[in-house]
Amino acid sequence: MATSVSSVFPSKKKKRYTLLTLSFLLLLLLLSFFFFFSRRALEPTLSFYRDLYSQTPFPLLRPLPRSTQFDEITRPISSKSDLDENSNEETVTSFQDKITEKTTVLTSSESDEEKTIPVSSKSDLDENSNEGTVPEFGDKITGKKTVPTSSISVLESAFQENITEKTNVSTSSNEEKIRPVSSNSDLEEKTNERTIPQPFSSKHEFQDNLSNEETTEPISSKFDINDKISGKSTAPVSRDTSSDIPSSSDSQGDNARSNAIARMLQSCDFYKGTWVKDENYPLYRAGSCPYVDEAFDCQNNGRPDSDYLKWRWKPDECDLPRFNATDFLVRLSGRRLMLVGDSMNRNQFESLLCLLREALPDKSKMYETHGYKITKGRGYYVFKFEDYNCTVEFVRSHFLVREGIRINGQGNSNPTLSIDRIDKTAGRWKRADILVFNTGHWWTHGKTARGKNYYKEGNYVYPKFDAVEAYRRAIKTWAKWISENAKHGKLMFYRGYSSAHFRGGEWDSGGTCNGETEPVLRGAILNSYPIKMTILEEVIKEMQAPVVLLNVTKLTNFRKDGHPSVYGKNVTAGKKISTRRQDCSHWCLPGVPDAWNELIYATLVEKQALSNNL
Repeated sequence: MATSVSSVFPSKKKKRYTLLTLSFLLLLLLLSFFFFFSRRALEPTLSFYRDLYSQTPFPLLRPLPRSTQFDEITRPISSKSDLDENSNEETVTSFQDKITEKTTVLTSSESDEEKTIPVSSKSDLDENSNEGTVPEFGDKITGKKTVPTSSISVLESAFQENITEKTNVSTSSNEEKIRPVSSNSDLEEKTNERTIPQPFSSKHEFQDNLSNEETTEPISSKFDINDKISGKSTAPVSRDTSSDIPSSSDSQGDNARSNAIARMLQSCDFYKGTWVKDENYPLYRAGSCPYVDEAFDCQNNGRPDSDYLKWRWKPDECDLPRFNATDFLVRLSGRRLMLVGDSMNRNQFESLLCLLREALPDKSKMYETHGYKITKGRGYYVFKFEDYNCTVEFVRSHFLVREGIRINGQGNSNPTLSIDRIDKTAGRWKRADILVFNTGHWWTHGKTARGKNYYKEGNYVYPKFDAVEAYRRAIKTWAKWISENAKHGKLMFYRGYSSAHFRGGEWDSGGTCNGETEPVLRGAILNSYPIKMTILEEVIKEMQAPVVLLNVTKLTNFRKDGHPSVYGKNVTAGKKISTRRQDCSHWCLPGVPDAWNELIYATLVEKQALSNNL
């Protein structure tokens, strides 16, 4: 019996329905994927705006604008990260409580409807402290909100407005003016010694007081506050208050101050000076920063002495502006700062992370975007600062030019260095707004120093090539890339050679530096200047693009005491100290690389002061 054709082969109509169904399901699947990944992509931005809106003391609905110049802020904001983290103070006598009491006569009965606005931008100021709640300082006095319109920062505008409002209230009453104190116990102690200072009635009075030679040394970090609370006495360190950054440029006095700072910094050689003892150092407590890897964590590794932490770099002709982590982050807002180089630049990278971390009330707002822990094995890190929408990054590049591999006649692979080609990581360099380069230590030993069948130009591998000339050509290759890729608004640094201090050999031949506890203060080593630095200076002078040379070589000549030596590994809990191989080229953290980052900060301040005077 014949079989029907329609029973063997599906009808065209059924095929069409099947295709339509499959198409619909595929479209639905694509839409689901698009919805899912778009939400994940937008979530960081939405989270940033939610956090910004919840923490800002003013009705701003947008983040700080991105600028290509370093002229947003002319006064550093005092760093108050973790202000009360280690404090056991008594309940704070609130300044706002006193103000509120005095203004009740002038305010209406609608005070119950007043909205609380947090103090400046330091959200969760007392989150981890044992103090009582500090009432808000701002619109609570007047019952109104104001958006500042001047070119200075939002926080500074608010501070000036609050000073004005406080002055108006004070002039209408003959009552005693109140100034906040750190704690009740401090109030009792200081009342017997001297009269409590009166609040300044204007910004100019504040600046006049600041320029006075008897101005009290400002607290540079939370550790100074803790020392004062605990009753520790430290020898005062003489600081030139003219090195402070002007508060704004909206008056003749401020312009004159800005001009003075610009002239001082421009005429000052940052790299000719000496190290001075400063009890306010280090800028962050040894062992407190989670971003210092074991190789640089000398105190946690068991190093017994700590005097090496107490030195500050002091140029002969000026004082560097005091490092302010909050102000640094404000200047960095919306930008990417990238350090590119060898492990010495990773040393500086970790230092910068620790310095900037001190500005954050909420440390969880700083994190590595890939979740990586810093180790010497990985060559790329990106740390995000959520509240400032900026990143600090590290890209490993030992030579700044391209490393490669060649296969020899016996079928073995040998390393090569193409001194006429830029490193393969250069694609990442283009995305940064501020770049800090270095290379140097890898040029002094091993195959690089010998130069046999190693250096390459084009497809030709030189059987023998001089390492110094290879370095010159490599730096010129880097300089050419900078000139071709430098864009307007980018700021570029090259951090010079950092001195090593091996005794009786090199890093791989028994050289040592353990037992050094003081800097070198005299001797031929202080004038040591390697040929690589002379070459670098010559190349930078010939470049079209401006590059700032952080010439730290002579600065580091002094510091034979600052290396990990045998404390590059943990030797606590009875572990045996090995002296066979010592690290006398890298630096303990906190330590010398902190000064390199202070020099970067001073350069940012100098460039901003100069741009304000154009």
